[in-house]
Amino acid sequence: MTTDEKLQHFFTICMEDARSRSGRIFDDYKAALTKDLEEHKADARRRARMQLQGESEKIQRELNKELAIEQMNLKRNISLHHNELKDKLFIEVRNLLDSFMETPGYHSLLDSYIKSAKKFAGTDELIFYMDPADSGHVNQLAYLNNVTIKISEYSFGGGIRAVIPSKNILIDHSFDNKFQEAKQTFQFETGGASHG
Repeated sequence: MTTDEKLQHFFTICMEDARSRSGRIFDDYKAALTKDLEEHKADARRRARMQLQGESEKIQRELNKELAIEQMNLKRNISLHHNELKDKLFIEVRNLLDSFMETPGYHSLLDSYIKSAKKFAGTDELIFYMDPADSGHVNQLAYLNNVTIKISEYSFGGGIRAVIPSKNILIDHSFDNKFQEAKQTFQFETGGASHG
């Protein structure tokens, strides 16, 4: 083999080796870049999921906040309407009560209150008080029940109050008291749920 042939052969072997090495380097570099790309894609997806989740949670918080505000507004409106209706209802009740106080049934009710208080007091002294507006009933009820009835210094809306002085007991059948109790404890019932 001549020197030229040896050089040519050496050159061919070197070129093949260089091509082989460059191919492996290229493949390794390509694999490294592919791996980096996949890691970058995975990281980008992870960041995108986290950002999406964060935005979703932020939107959900905002929706919950708006919903809570709207629920409070609705409850406030319902409460205002219930209070308006309650006031109207109790104005009507007061008017009906005033009308009832003009009937013979009211006189009978006062009489039943006196009899009930006398039974409760037994032999203890009992003093009855009537509303100034009911002074027309005093004499007849006092006579029929053989009791002392005084006209109260202040109005209590009708009915009767009785005192057992020896026991410091007040028997309160005043309409104002019963009316206020009814108004405070009254609740509307709508759809199975009650609202104050």
